[in-house]
Amino acid sequence: MDQNYHKDHLACHNCEKKLIACRYILKEEHPHCIPCYQQLFANNCEECSKPIGPDYKRYIKFYLHHCMLLVNVYNAYLQCFTCTVCNQAISNKSFIPRDDKVVCVPCYEDNFAQRCAKCVKAINKGGVTYKNTPYHKDCFDCSNCNKLLSGEKFTSKEDKPFCADCYGDLFAKRCCQCSKPITGIGGTKFISFEERHWHSDCFNCAKCNGSMVGKGFLMSGQDILCPDCGRS
Repeated sequence: MDQNYHKDHLACHNCEKKLIACRYILKEEHPHCIPCYQQLFANNCEECSKPIGPDYKRYIKFYLHHCMLLVNVYNAYLQCFTCTVCNQAISNKSFIPRDDKVVCVPCYEDNFAQRCAKCVKAINKGGVTYKNTPYHKDCFDCSNCNKLLSGEKFTSKEDKPFCADCYGDLFAKRCCQCSKPITGIGGTKFISFEERHWHSDCFNCAKCNGSMVGKGFLMSGQDILCPDCGRS
């Protein structure tokens, strides 16, 4: 301790027991014999309430309701730190805090974890929620082609998700000019007239090919014409 003592003066700060040739522990730069240290400063086991001595070195830290509860787990008390569901010793296994208790990972997955709506297995990381329903990322796919939809553009029909391509092929209106689907996905603009539909980029005069968006037009059979081409 970088301090000098006569042999008779090196004593426990609490009970004044002589510490020459005895084990002792420093607390705030004062020496304490083992019994005094254990009585004054040692933690008690959360389960059996017995004091945990200084000889044991293993400990676990975990958080419950934003408060850090320091639990010292030592070789002599491992049987006290158990899962509240199966009562098996946690030891050095992974666990999850729940309602001021701890639950081993298998018990948490069996009893408390969210389950994927498709495969019904526990979601232990990286899930996706669609219409308040949880899925694994690898299970959330198009209802038609099974393409994974996580991170992709998609839409729904009768509460079922579809990728943009499948939705267009199965349900979307068709452009009268190019015959491709009009999905509206991604902000696609379109024009409708008497049950006929066009992409904005396809709504052009059949003769001069000028855009008719926002302009007056004439119908000639299935074609649209600008007023100039219509008069000629």
